[in-house]
This record gives sequence, C-alpha cells and structure tokens, in this order.
Amino acid sequence: MQYGNIDDLDEGIQFRREAVSLLPEGNPDRGDYLNNLAVSLKIRFKHQGKPDDLDEAISFYEEALRLRPVGHKSRDVSLDNLGGALVTRFDDRGDIDDITRAISLRREALTLRPPGHSSRDTTLNNIALALKERYDELDVSEDINEAIDRYRESLRLTRLDNPERHRTLHNLSSALCSRFTRAQNNEDVEEAITLCQEALASLPSLHPDRYSSYLWLQEAYLSRFRVQRNLFDLSLAIENFRLASGHPTQGFPGRIKEAIRWARHAEAYQHESDLEAYQTCFELFNSHVMTRSSTISRREAASAFRDAQSLPVDAASCAIRRGNLRRAVELMEQGRGQQWSLASRFKTPVEELETANPQLAHSYLELSKRVSDAAQSSATITDRAAADRAATEYRRLTRQWEAAVAEIRKLPKFSRFLLPPSYEDLQAAARHGPVIILIASQYSCSAIIVPTSGEPHHVPLSSIALADLIILKDRFTRALRQASRMNPKETRTDLIVLLRIVWDEIMLPIVNALENVLKLKRRSRIWLCPTAAFTSIPLHAAHPFLTKPDRSKEPCLEDLYVCSYTPTLSALIRSRQITKGRVTPSFVAIGQGQPGAGKGKALLAVDSELELVHSLVPATANHSTVSGDKATRTGALKALEDNSWVHLACHGKQHPTQPYDSHFVMRDEHLTLLDIMERDIPHAEFAFLSACHTAVGDKETPDEVIHLAAGLQFSGFKSVVGTLWEVDDSVAKHVVEAFYKYMFHPKEAGVMDCTRAAWALNCATHAVKTKVPLEQRMVFIHIGV
Repeated sequence: MQYGNIDDLDEGIQFRREAVSLLPEGNPDRGDYLNNLAVSLKIRFKHQGKPDDLDEAISFYEEALRLRPVGHKSRDVSLDNLGGALVTRFDDRGDIDDITRAISLRREALTLRPPGHSSRDTTLNNIALALKERYDELDVSEDINEAIDRYRESLRLTRLDNPERHRTLHNLSSALCSRFTRAQNNEDVEEAITLCQEALASLPSLHPDRYSSYLWLQEAYLSRFRVQRNLFDLSLAIENFRLASGHPTQGFPGRIKEAIRWARHAEAYQHESDLEAYQTCFELFNSHVMTRSSTISRREAASAFRDAQSLPVDAASCAIRRGNLRRAVELMEQGRGQQWSLASRFKTPVEELETANPQLAHSYLELSKRVSDAAQSSATITDRAAADRAATEYRRLTRQWEAAVAEIRKLPKFSRFLLPPSYEDLQAAARHGPVIILIASQYSCSAIIVPTSGEPHHVPLSSIALADLIILKDRFTRALRQASRMNPKETRTDLIVLLRIVWDEIMLPIVNALENVLKLKRRSRIWLCPTAAFTSIPLHAAHPFLTKPDRSKEPCLEDLYVCSYTPTLSALIRSRQITKGRVTPSFVAIGQGQPGAGKGKALLAVDSELELVHSLVPATANHSTVSGDKATRTGALKALEDNSWVHLACHGKQHPTQPYDSHFVMRDEHLTLLDIMERDIPHAEFAFLSACHTAVGDKETPDEVIHLAAGLQFSGFKSVVGTLWEVDDSVAKHVVEAFYKYMFHPKEAGVMDCTRAAWALNCATHAVKTKVPLEQRMVFIHIGV
C-alpha cells in the first residue's frame, strides 16, 4: 500500500474474506487469517474513513484473541493488534473506554515480551503511544512522563539500521512536544525538532511515514511559536501543514484533517496562506467524496469531518477580509452544494462539445451514464464483499471518466470543462437580476451582491453575529409553533417583532445598497442565496411594519422587489440552460390526502385543491390528475417523468439527519428525495410543492442545501415553489388559487411561462392578506428561474 492503490486493497480484502469463510471454527490457523483480514480493513479505514471497516476490524481482532488464550504462542501479537485498533477508534471517536482498554491489553503484551525478547521495543513503543493519547485527553502528568520513559527505553533497544526506527523517533518527539506545551522546558521542544528531522532524513520521498514526520514537525514548530512568538517557527509549521496535506501516499481523510487544521491555524494567526489552505480543503474534499460510489455514502463522507461544516462560509469571510470579493464568491460556490455539483457532473449538457468533437462527447456521455448507473446500483447492495467489488468497479469507471474529461480540457474553449467555476462563469447567475449571497461565519456576517455586470459589492452586516442568527432561528421556531395554535384573525405579535429584526439588521443594509449603489428599479427581480444559519430564516418576509407620517405603510422587501431563492449560483445557471426540443406543456396534479396507516393524518382539502388547480390551468396544456389509489410512489415518479408542469399536494417530511430520506407521503411507499434525484426529467419546467417542509435543509450540513425543492430543481425543474414549514391545507388553497390566477393570466391566452412563478407568488401573497394568516403567507418561497 506504499503507493496507495485502493483497488488492490479492496481485492485483497475480498480474497481474505473468502479465506476466512473457508476455515471452520476450531481450525488452528483461523486466528492468523482473521488477523490478516483485520489488518487490511484497518488500513482501508485509514485511507477512506469508513467507520464500519474499523468496527469490523476490531471484531475480527477480538475473535482472534479469543482463539489465543493465556499460554498461546501468538497471544502477545493479538493483544498488541487489538490495542492498536482501539487506539485508532479512540482517535476517531474519543471514547475513553477504548484507550483505557488499549493500555491494559498492551501492558499484558509487555509481560509476555520480557527483557531480551525481540519485539519488546515495539510493545514499549505501543504502550507509550496509548499513554500519550490518554494524556492528551485527560492531562494526567504521570501518563506523559511514563510515555517518554517507555519511548526512550524502546529507542535504546532499536538498532540504528532498523527500518521502523523513525516511528519511535516520531513518537518520542510528539510526547516531548506535549510535555513542552505544559511545562515549557525548552530542552523538550529542541529535542523534539531534532528527532523529527532525523526521522525525515531517513525516509525516501514517497514513504508513507513522511506524512507523520510533517505532522510532528508542524506540532513542534507550533508549540515553540506559541511560547516564543517567533514568526519563522509559524512559517515552518505552515510549510509542514502544506506538505502533510499534499502527501500522495496518505489517504484522503488524514490529508483533509491536516488541511482543515492548516486553515484554522492560518486564520488564528492571520497567516497569508489562509486562502490557499481553504482551497486545498475543498480540492481534497472533492477528490475524497468522488471515491464514494453512492449518493448517501458521499454525504456520509462529506459530513464525517466534525470541523468542516463551516469551511465554505469561513473561506468566504476570509476572502472578504483579504479584500478579494471575487475569490469569496468562487470559494463559497466551490465549498457549498458539493453533493449537487458532484452529482450534476454526470448530468452536464454537452451540446457545445457535441459540435466541437462528437466522438469525445459520445464517449463522455457514455462514461457519465455508466458511472451514474454504478453509483445507483451500489447503493442497494448490503453484502460487504459485494459492496467492495462494486466500489472497485465504480472507481475504475471514474478513472476512465476522469481521463475523458482531461481529453476534453485539451480542446480549444474547453480548458475549464467541469472545473470549479470562475467569478466570470458564476456571474451568469445574475443575468436577470442581482444574486445576494448571505454569509454567516464565526468570523463575520455579511452579504455579497453579485450584479448583472461588473464587480461584486460587499455589504457588512456588522450589527448581527452568527450567535444572534442561531438565537433568531430558535425564536422563529417558537413563534411559528405559537402562531399555528392561534385564531387566524389574531395579530402575530411575536412574528412581527422577528420580521422587523430581519428587516433592520439584515435586509435594510442590502436594500440600501441595491437602491443607492446598484440603482436597481423597484419591482425588479432579486435572488437570495443564504448560507449556514441564514438558510433557516425567512429573509423574503423581512418587513419594517412601520407607518409613515402620511399614514401610508413603509414598504417591505416583497413590496420593493420580486424575491426568489437559489441553493447555489451554479444551480440557477443550470436552471437557465435551454432544453433541447421543447414540447407542448403537460400539467399533472398529484395529490395524496389519504396516506396509508401510520403515515400522517388525512388531508381533507387535497381533492378540492386538485379540482381547483385543474380549473385554472389553460386548456392548451395536456392536463391529468394522479390521486387516491393511483398516487403511489411508482405512479408519482412516472407522472414526474412524463410531465413538464407538476402540482404536488400531500404530506412532505424533511428527514432531520438523513436528508436523502426526506419524502412526499404516497399511498404505499414514500417518494424520497433520492428517488427524485436519480430520475432524469428532460422536459421539466415548473413544480408547485403544496406540502410541508419542502425547502428546509438538514441540520448536519446546512450548506449542502439538500431538500426536496432543491432535489426537484436538480432533476431539471427550472422553477419550483416550496415551503419552509408546516402548511395548513385549509388556507393554503387561497394562496394556490391566487398563484395560478396570476401565473396564467389571461387564461384565454394559454401562455405557460415558468419564469413568471416568482412574480405570481409575490402577487398571490399580497392578494390573500385578509384571508390567510401571516405565517401561512410566508411559508411559500420560490426557487429557480
């Protein structure tokens, strides 16, 4: 594995599984084979970070230990191996029981390797490693002192020509650094640096353990910098972060962790490499997530790094503080919505490429389809060995796909094919009106306005911080819950107070810039692109609730402009791409008011809503209805694929932790976000989602904006009306009726234009003010063109 070929490792694991399955219980060699399989699984965990691999390795090591009772000649090996895997799991998950058990297993192993034993040095090293880990967690000085003594004893027993000697040098260096941080004895840190340099000098350039040398060197230089504040030490530490995150024989999870640490340290110490560090994070994330075959496993890979969720907004905030607004927009886009951009790579329209090089275009499309199919089929496999084989095949196809992309980039005008878009590329999102990116970072909150042409404009939101936004989000949740229990005619005082805050603190500074800097005309269209904590706040409903001296009302955001949302700039650009071969519009209304048992209460107004919609659609459109027993998962999917306009009235549910399981409730099975994403809907135009929670992202990765409305937009629907919270179906019909009246006005003309949806929704929510309470007017938002 020195050169990190993951396919060879997968194949090795398959052979070792087979070998174990051929050895029955009681076979004297079974322990050895279990041990070998566990070793391979643990190596793969280090390369890919799949928690199941590590848990399975530990269970095989435990079985091997049970087969080697006290007195067995290989018991010491099993004790050491299981201890090592428990240390790895402690590193990953932080359960103190794992590290305590690892220490006791290794102490037992040491008793089986008395002075003079050929492997005593290894076990001393391993005990010290576990003690150091526990010291870092619990800060007990006896642990670090014993660790250093054990390392020194191990080093004395290790010959100078031993190929593993560098590991003990690394480990002793690391322990000395830890003690220096606490006791600040200069001799400790000087020795630590010397030991690391000695280890590094002994290793060839592609040796996997050079990664560890870089790690411990940056730790030593940082430790000394924190105490002595010499900027040269900081530069040396940063250089070792750079080398560690770029070391080719290390798996992506380790390199990503180092790149994140680099970004955090560069931010903390205001080092000029900060933007480079963020860029490195996003490139490594992208490469790592690309190795995963299914959509769900890609999301697991993306959300596995505890400290990574805020990277896109922090990168943008950093670029703003560096005065580079174009870079802020580029990094924001590159870091956010990675799930969508990865999936969309295999759905990229290639009309221009077909004209320039038909053969290459055909090869690219064919490989894209095969990669996409391999990803979908691997998602359904439960057998571990079969899943490994499918993952190997997926990566083989991905390499072919990458080679095809490299060929395309050699063509004139295609040098940036599928690369992260530049500011010039992204500005196309603002072709029909400015896009306002709202950035909620721990370092600052601000907005960037991307205008139709020219430079981006920065609007500092200096009176609000990330912590305030989190409180505001919780207050909205409470106010909405309270409003849902109130009489429709009662004043929503709490909501009004909160919408004033949104106006004063967030939207007013932006409106001032739109009016005074961009000179934007009233009733123009604008697109809001919220990030992180901003995604949970109804920005479109911002309102001053003030009366002027002449008794007229101060205008709110929706009076001034026609607001839409977009999950990312690329999503809006994709929605604007013209579909080949426009067809006669066909409109389907899908409704399920009587879901199966245990799937939610009956929605009594669904059937009347479908009839109402039917009566408002122009006669020129092919019109159909799917409801009752026909509104099944399969029936709804077929209707989505066969029609260009869709109205969906049913229960909608956003899954809080697994967003791809968010779903519409049908008669039999759920229609999930994953079902919708995996469909290609070539003539899709518009969807109205008259269901709850269709435009709310998940808590784990808010910046991936994974929700039902975004899924429909990704599948091809250019324009989508979704909901931010629970819809009251008895009053929603008023909004639905007003919306379609404006959308198709005048009905006799028979014009069906999905770009009118934002304007129609804006007019509809104004028109129903007297019939529909505030929270049920705010619930609907428009996404897309």
